[in-house]
Amino acid sequence: MIKYRDLSIDEGLRLVENLRDDIAADNETLKLTPDQRAELDRRRLDAYEVDRDPGRRASDVLDDIRRRL
Repeated sequence: MIKYRDLSIDEGLRLVENLRDDIAADNETLKLTPDQRAELDRRRLDAYEVDRDPGRRASDVLDDIRRRL
């Protein structure tokens, strides 16, 4: 049995990405209840109130990722 500690950083990242992709492929797994969605929204707003960091535009993030590929 291979343990994640035996993997290189690149192999570990690929493993995590594959797991994430598999989970995301099953949309039922990712559905949130209205209460869960409200809690996430509250936490995001609370975090924003603390640091006032609006984050980055999605298009900028995607451009950065594409440049690295």
